Amino acid sequence: MDIKPLVEWNDKLSVGIEEIDEQHKVLVKLVNDLYGAIIKKTDDEVVDDILAELIQYTIVHFAVEESLMRIFDYPQYEEHKKHHQVLASQVLDIQRKVKTREEVVSMDILNFLRGWLTNHIMIEDKHYTPFFLDRGLKGSWSKRGWVGKVWDFVHR
Repeated sequence: MDIKPLVEWNDKLSVGIEEIDEQHKVLVKLVNDLYGAIIKKTDDEVVDDILAELIQYTIVHFAVEESLMRIFDYPQYEEHKKHHQVLASQVLDIQRKVKTREEVVSMDILNFLRGWLTNHIMIEDKHYTPFFLDRGLKGSWSKRGWVGKVWDFVHR
């Protein structure tokens, strides 16, 4: 059964920095994997594993963005970091509720995940791109960069 993705990657989601875009694509894929698992009524254990990977990767991704912000002395660093903290707290709360079976991963949760991912990229993340590029960061910083390679190594 072919399932239409919940989130489709498109140029509107691109921030113009290849490494960050690649990381965002992984997040999109994980949200879509979670969606597919729910639609196919996959075992709770598989759903839990996908949700855990989504959360772990989100935290790694946020750390990369925040590191760049500190390196380039991004003026809205503290504000952006607070957005990350709120989002991380929300997804960790979802994970806790799912693990304790207080909640199940539902379309409400999936729509929340889709919304925070796309809105955060299109609103918050797009603010830093011109600043980073003006400071010398290359848009083609690295294709399939170090975070992706480390992630693949850890998850072999």
